[in-house]
Amino acid sequence: MELLTLAIGGAVGFGIGAIERFRLNQRIRTLLTSLPDSKDVSLSLASLVRREINYLQERCEAYQNEVDYWQGVMEWSPLGYLLIDGDNHLEWCNGAAQSLLQIRGWQRGERRLFLEFIRSYELDQLIEHTRQSQSPQSQEWSFFPPLKAAINVKNPLVPESIFLKGYGYPLAAGRVAIFIENQQMVAELRQGRDQAFSDLAHELRTPLTAIALIAERLQSRLAPADQSWIDRLLKEISRLQNLVESWLYLTQITANPNLYLESELIDLRHLLKITWERLLPIAAEKQIQLDYQGPETLAMEGDGDRLMQVLMNLLDNALKHSPLNSTIQVQGQQKNNHIYLTICDQGQGFNPKDLPYIFERLYRGDSSRARLDTDRQRQGSGLGLAIAKEIITAHGGNLTAKNDPDLGGAIFQLEVPSGDPLQSTAINREA
Repeated sequence: MELLTLAIGGAVGFGIGAIERFRLNQRIRTLLTSLPDSKDVSLSLASLVRREINYLQERCEAYQNEVDYWQGVMEWSPLGYLLIDGDNHLEWCNGAAQSLLQIRGWQRGERRLFLEFIRSYELDQLIEHTRQSQSPQSQEWSFFPPLKAAINVKNPLVPESIFLKGYGYPLAAGRVAIFIENQQMVAELRQGRDQAFSDLAHELRTPLTAIALIAERLQSRLAPADQSWIDRLLKEISRLQNLVESWLYLTQITANPNLYLESELIDLRHLLKITWERLLPIAAEKQIQLDYQGPETLAMEGDGDRLMQVLMNLLDNALKHSPLNSTIQVQGQQKNNHIYLTICDQGQGFNPKDLPYIFERLYRGDSSRARLDTDRQRQGSGLGLAIAKEIITAHGGNLTAKNDPDLGGAIFQLEVPSGDPLQSTAINREA
């Protein structure tokens, strides 16, 4: 009886297994014959599976050949290339990147954090900003090779740092592709140009002062009918003197920002309020309002006078190009030990071709914003935004410009480190 029960159970199990196997084979056949490249569907199931495996192997080999081809192209590229995965491991880099960034000890195929090979805060920030924004990013910085001192200590012609420009592109699964360009020659040419202009500005100081003194002496000797001419002359001399002083200051803060910044505990929101109060007469003429949204306190350590100069330049620029009866919107935010300030006007915005050069020295775009500035007394020297950029950079922050995609106005985005999170409490107690 037990043998009979066992035999019946075995037969039932075998039957169920055979049915399930038949169903599985049918599903596999249906799947394989439904593929776009399937041709002969009369083959046996084993032949269909074997054919599909061979096809997948061919596809894998083709993909691998394509990867090898593009890696070969990137290997010969003059641009440095880094591939960073979602966990900040260095997946791959070409020879140019190894040379520029002095990467030592990296072997293909190993998974190690890129910070083990490259010590660069700016590169780390570029990768994180690209990954978080999921949009292309770029950044310039001076890179100090860790092995430079040991390798080139006897060669004075080799610079201690290399001026680099990086471009970040987001990829799938949190990966980031970084292209790095050596712009040391461009930086040296720019430095030579700035030094030449600085020397020229120094030479212009004395004759401009002498001309101003002569004009002031003549002012009291001219007939009343000719006073307007001497007034215009004095205004032009004052404008040239301001231009010379602005250029000299810009050169000095670029060369050594620590000598020209006096750090203290400040409230950026309070500086914004004071700056707007100074611009109220200009805003009242055009009936322009300021709308601030954000925390009442934006605590940080920095040079209050220089940061007020930045806010003055940005708000004055927004006032120049805002239409009558409009609003300048300011958005403040403090998070992750950083302060973010966004200033947006309702003007016509920047010409897209001018945006990459907004912060260049003496750059004047041919945009509608430039044409709208018809008041000669309100025209700037072409150095205001460049100075603002350098001051923010000296504070360890960043200043960018773009157009509002919805309203079309110009947007300035300011980012500075806030430092100690307890500063906000200290400022509130002082208040």
